[in-house]
Amino acid sequence: MSYFDIIVKRDWEKTRAQIYASTDADVERALSADRITMDDFAALVSPAADKYLAAMAQKSYAITRRRFGNIMQLYTPLYLSNICQNHCVYCGFNCTNRIHRVILSPEQIHAEAQAIKRHPFQHILLVTGEAPRSSSLEYMIDSMRIMREYFQQISIEIQPLDTDPYRRLIDEGLHAVYVYQETYNKDRYPVYHLKGKKMDYRYRLETPDRLCEAGIYKVGLGNLIGLEDWRTEAYFTALHLRYLENRYWRTKYSIAFPRLRPYVGEEGFKPMYPASERNLTQLICAYRLLSEDVELSISTRESSEYRDKIMLFGVTVISAGSKTMPGGYAEPSLELEQFAPCDNRTPDEVVVAVKAKGLEPVWKDWTEAFNEMDHKKTA
Repeated sequence: MSYFDIIVKRDWEKTRAQIYASTDADVERALSADRITMDDFAALVSPAADKYLAAMAQKSYAITRRRFGNIMQLYTPLYLSNICQNHCVYCGFNCTNRIHRVILSPEQIHAEAQAIKRHPFQHILLVTGEAPRSSSLEYMIDSMRIMREYFQQISIEIQPLDTDPYRRLIDEGLHAVYVYQETYNKDRYPVYHLKGKKMDYRYRLETPDRLCEAGIYKVGLGNLIGLEDWRTEAYFTALHLRYLENRYWRTKYSIAFPRLRPYVGEEGFKPMYPASERNLTQLICAYRLLSEDVELSISTRESSEYRDKIMLFGVTVISAGSKTMPGGYAEPSLELEQFAPCDNRTPDEVVVAVKAKGLEPVWKDWTEAFNEMDHKKTA
């Protein structure tokens, strides 16, 4: 049974009602559990859990330190293209938005990598709009081969692919793929996705299955916070995570928390269900209590002040010095930007902030490094 088969059997409004009906007793039961159930998770993301946020944060802190130590992974995204064939109403790259479109040449990719390597990054995230013709499999393979000259770990966030193309990318050294469902609300999904292959809800939803079958090391999940009720979205994201952890237990997983941000061009999308920083903290702690092993990532969409506060309470991965437009590191242009970052500190400034919290900044995935060491010892 795929996750699609699971999700179509669950009613969105009934799940939402269950979350909002959670009581103090439900939250206290969840906080005392050694392994929380999905009912427990529903309580932890409910309005009733707000008054227990300090207790959730304390438990999340303890779990994170026990599982990950004092490590904080750093990465930065490299946007290769802003060409996109989808019309997603919330995104600055959407095909109807009148912005200048570019795709980086090999020479420009080298220039971007050299600019990024002024700092000791070893983990790079390659990002494109969803345009299968321009950002083709061959283009991605060529780009990854350039990146391997500069970085030890390469992840991507591009259009979903079939299993065999993912296998080819893995053979080229692909470390992780991040693919966000945006919203798990199947009935409302078409409201936000008006044109392009991204209109296919099921194909996108089953991308993590294809990735795991291809043998990927890590899969990144998430929903776009602001589209639909964030508490219900979190429940379905968590359900997806638990399904994947149980079915593809060899694969590592990551959860991101992208909140809607302004972008250049159209008037922009006004979220109907905005989440506050306090709400975001509740989500982060709830996910940590759900899974000790999942990576939790906060990007530069969030403010420097908030990122500094939340570092200790579940987060294990942060971006630094991010530019969200093609050519942003060597030749920045705001017209090409997907969204406006909120934390504009340099990587060096982020490192100082990480150390100030008693954490150790790491420039690549330390869990994979340990796995490589263990493999050498047993070989």
